[in-house]
Amino acid sequence: PGAEAAAVPPGLGPSPAALPGRHHGGGRRGAPSGHQERRGAPARRRPEPLLMAGACRMGPWAVPWMMLCLLCLPPWARAQTKIPLETVKSWADAFGGELYSIVTKYSGSLLLQKKYKDVEPTLKIKEVDGLELVKKFSEQMESMLRRKVEAVERLVEAAEDADLNHEYNSSLEFDYYNSLLINDKDENDNYVELGDEFILEPNEHFNNLLVNTTYSDIQLPTNVYNKDPAILNGVYMSEALNPIFVDNFERDPTLTWQYFGSSTGFFRLYPGIKWLPDENGVISFDCRNRGWYIQAATSPKDIVIIVDVSGSMKGLRMTIAKHTIVTILDTLGENDFVNIIAYNDYVHFIEPCFKGILVQADRDNREHFKQLVEELQAKGVGTVSKALTESFKILREVRVGGLCNQAIMLITDGAVEDYEAVFEKYNWPDRKVRVFTYLIGREVTFAPNVKWIACNNKGYYTQISTLADVQENVMEYLHVLSRPMVINHDHDIIWTEAYMDSAAQSLLLMTTVAMPVFSKKNETRSHGILLGVVGSDVPLRELLKLAPRYKLGVHGYAFLNTNNGYILSHPDLRPLYKEGKKLKPKPNYNSVDLSEVEWEDRDEILRSAMINGETGYLSMDVKVPVDKGKRVLFLTNDYFFTDISGTPFSLGVVLSRGHGEYILLGNTSVEEGLHDLLQPDLSLANEWIYCITDIDPDHRKLSQLEAVIRFLTGEEPDLECDEELVQEVLFDAVVTAPMEAYWTTLALNMSLDTEAGIEMAFLGTRAGLMRSALYVGSEKISNKKFLTQKDKESIFTMDHFPLWYRRAAEHPPGSFIYSIVSEDESGNPNLNTEQTEGKRIKPLFTPHIPHGPHPDTFIAASRLVGSAGTCPRGVPSHQVTMYDYQAMCKVPYHHHSGARPLLSEPFPWLLCGWEAAERAHRHKKHDTLQPCDTEYPVFVYEPAIKETNGLIDCGDCQKMFVAQQIISSNLLLLVTDTVCDCSVFPPVPMDAKEVKYILPRTCERMRSQKLRRRPDSCHAFHPEENAQDCGGAAGLSVCAALLLLPLVLLLR
Repeated sequence: PGAEAAAVPPGLGPSPAALPGRHHGGGRRGAPSGHQERRGAPARRRPEPLLMAGACRMGPWAVPWMMLCLLCLPPWARAQTKIPLETVKSWADAFGGELYSIVTKYSGSLLLQKKYKDVEPTLKIKEVDGLELVKKFSEQMESMLRRKVEAVERLVEAAEDADLNHEYNSSLEFDYYNSLLINDKDENDNYVELGDEFILEPNEHFNNLLVNTTYSDIQLPTNVYNKDPAILNGVYMSEALNPIFVDNFERDPTLTWQYFGSSTGFFRLYPGIKWLPDENGVISFDCRNRGWYIQAATSPKDIVIIVDVSGSMKGLRMTIAKHTIVTILDTLGENDFVNIIAYNDYVHFIEPCFKGILVQADRDNREHFKQLVEELQAKGVGTVSKALTESFKILREVRVGGLCNQAIMLITDGAVEDYEAVFEKYNWPDRKVRVFTYLIGREVTFAPNVKWIACNNKGYYTQISTLADVQENVMEYLHVLSRPMVINHDHDIIWTEAYMDSAAQSLLLMTTVAMPVFSKKNETRSHGILLGVVGSDVPLRELLKLAPRYKLGVHGYAFLNTNNGYILSHPDLRPLYKEGKKLKPKPNYNSVDLSEVEWEDRDEILRSAMINGETGYLSMDVKVPVDKGKRVLFLTNDYFFTDISGTPFSLGVVLSRGHGEYILLGNTSVEEGLHDLLQPDLSLANEWIYCITDIDPDHRKLSQLEAVIRFLTGEEPDLECDEELVQEVLFDAVVTAPMEAYWTTLALNMSLDTEAGIEMAFLGTRAGLMRSALYVGSEKISNKKFLTQKDKESIFTMDHFPLWYRRAAEHPPGSFIYSIVSEDESGNPNLNTEQTEGKRIKPLFTPHIPHGPHPDTFIAASRLVGSAGTCPRGVPSHQVTMYDYQAMCKVPYHHHSGARPLLSEPFPWLLCGWEAAERAHRHKKHDTLQPCDTEYPVFVYEPAIKETNGLIDCGDCQKMFVAQQIISSNLLLLVTDTVCDCSVFPPVPMDAKEVKYILPRTCERMRSQKLRRRPDSCHAFHPEENAQDCGGAAGLSVCAALLLLPLVLLLR
């Protein structure tokens, strides 16, 4: 800002604005977002790069030559601060030629290109039909999920039959395996009560936890007595589930956790585990609070919570009331809608932005309500009728909501005024809105009034005297709402949003399939007794294994979202953040909207189509951040989507133009390919599924390469393998086999004096095959994490191809891609280079160049680029604004910038990448983080401009610079004078900045309701429902006798 640069002289290339296909700022390229095309309409694409190869790391011996040439600049040129353009070009050409020669030699690129050229006549190009692919994946996922549903259905049938044959025994004595007490002994070395011996063994299928796969055990929250008669009867009855658990697991070895959550509070889990209390010795887990339990037990709910904040509610009563509201909010999910009204002398919405509407009970809104509830203060006189009137109006006029169960939750310490007229006007005689009442405190004077309200509106009355009473009393409303479904015996199947289960002690994302369990006894039919909910977890990674990476190409991916538009699984979903050294789930990790990940879909055409369960195709130009946001790729993506039948989920598959929609198929014999697979320099992507190894215990210890070899040799006839992928691996192994001998010969003939610093060569193919060779001893490798599991960005994973592979795929054929990587533990920065070759077949070559023993000649330049994060003013580049809707910001937010001024270093030259950008969040351990939205700039070089020069006006002087492309690379040679001091200009900050929304905009965002698809089923009422069961010690007859009580009180 404030600097001026001279115009680019004629012949040095067009201005950035004149370049076709590029936009400045956050603009897009090509067709507008959401432009739809019919299948077959996209232009012909380039074949997917079949192979990408790495070259070497090389030392700094080529760089001092360049420095010497620079110092040989004639004195007259330095004095006049003029830089000869032809001289700079000759330096760049000489340096580029030398660099190209070095990396070509040590990568073996020419040999590899020749080998693929030799087999090119035998290759077949297969076009991928994206719609057929997404339909196939969807059918496979549906089949897998159907097996989970069948397992749950068998559990439901067994539980209901067991209850039908069980007679309640109030004096039942029964010992069971209590998960907290198992294997515990007393001081006499005897097992404690309910803590008998329970064999536990580690199991890889269950995250290596200690489990018992022959038996389940029982967990209870701390506030539930483990020998209560209701608990003992329920546990005894549910013993019938044990053989079903085991049988289910034998039928479908991909099953994980199976369980039964009882309405009385106990939780039966298979396989059995040892449950550990928290640091306070408390078991806070209550299955009835879990999303899967609540969603299975009730239909979608529209709820208005009314809380009395009159003066009589001060002190403990207000504390209990606040805890009651928070507990009710915790029973709501993404399919529910809610608002909260506080009343005393007047009625007010605790969030003014939500006046007159219901808002989705997603995580953000629930947490926002909880913060506002904490600020409530008691004063004035309570008038409940106005609050009831406002609540009925909201529920009557609601257009966006669950549109199924409707309820009002009244939290008060008493009600004395005439409120009957409100019910006559708004709710009688149909009583479509249930009213649940919670009397706060020990005072019983107004108990009949409060109970009458509930009993005459198909609700339920409870009195809450202490904080310990809150949980059990709040849960009663769920049992009332479940009555119509239970009476009708509607076993709805529900699927939850993504979550991380604390019970399984895992940070893996999963979804749960669950079904309610009812009492079938005729004598209690009208009461609609819910026995509990059964469920089973499905790790989402297991679903995505059915959409293998190799079929999607270098930039392709598959993703899943829910009927509410929330992401189930997406390679750009980042559910965890680091607090100190510990990874923790973000507070909003499971409520990330599709529009916050695919944010280029600004018109939400893709989101709307997927939420509506449509099958179709969409094309978008997108900007894809890579390398932790430091770089951006400009891609045209084709989105193919469809629903997954029997679930609220939709599946999307993304194929990038030029890569994802073609596959090259080679042909080779098993014998020839097997021989080359056995070479020691070869490895396969261990996260990919070449063969299924995680079901049979005998196969779990096999690596994917070992499994493929055993499959091909016939040693393991029971192995199930992806034959198409195995065939691709065999072909790649044969074609790349000569590289081992080539690299070995080079290593044996290297001169340590003249060729010091070259560390390794490697290659990768679309089939996930990698080869590598070391030119130095392993102890001398500068980055020991590279190509290992510790550096996920450098290897093939389930989520992505290696970063070096992805970047190189987007650069011109024949060029090497260089990138400055962060310093390793030895303190030596490394320069990565990658190359693409050919047209249809584009190998890639990646030398790694440590800057070695002469840091003053080369590291200074790399540090200059790294610290500022962009090329200097005047260099032809444009800024792209990127957004991160999953960021975590400090509270309060403080912006830190590590940037330093550009072009003020003592070194007059620098190498900078075409896509140079740097951003960093520096959080100290004591910082508190919260979810936020951020934006950050990325500067992208214009590759069509080969050379440029100009003057930067620095006030008292002008700084001249010349930028020259280095051939066959993404590097620029920048030469500038050191005399003119431009430090008067501030640095260009590259840190992400939090997006702050002004108040009207904030309110608008909070009120906005995104498109969602309502669940298919609704169970609001049933004519046989017994509404007399409305809480308290007496039934409806007592309530009816109290009809005149409010009037009597008023007359008095």
